[in-house]
Amino acid sequence: MPAELRRGTRIAHVGFAVQSNDALRPLLRDVLGLTDAPLTDSDGARIAGYVAGDALVELLEPAVPGTPIAKFIDKRGPGIHHICLAVDDLDATLERCRATGIVLVDQTPRVGAEGKRVAFLHPKSTGGILIELSEY
Repeated sequence: MPAELRRGTRIAHVGFAVQSNDALRPLLRDVLGLTDAPLTDSDGARIAGYVAGDALVELLEPAVPGTPIAKFIDKRGPGIHHICLAVDDLDATLERCRATGIVLVDQTPRVGAEGKRVAFLHPKSTGGILIELSEY
């Protein structure tokens, strides 16, 4: 990508594991004034999105038991599930991750809830934090 088009890494969204998307809607929309961002459900989660400045807040509600979000809530309770960082070049970033020994959850990018290519880094390589990388 030409240098003049590079935007640098930024926070794309923060994902919250929740029991019910509907329970937080009044806080996010009515009290805090965040607007809805239509997102596609993914990985067995119903996803509700809200625009928060240049980033999104994603509420991840388990659609059925046994999904990654359901397991997360069963083990840790509701809370911050992951942070997503948008990068200029996802493939190059994943190569740098591999070269430095970071364990990838997704060996190759896949399509995420916003329709963008994404890949997750394993928390055992990132200080216990689940990090999602996405392209702009």
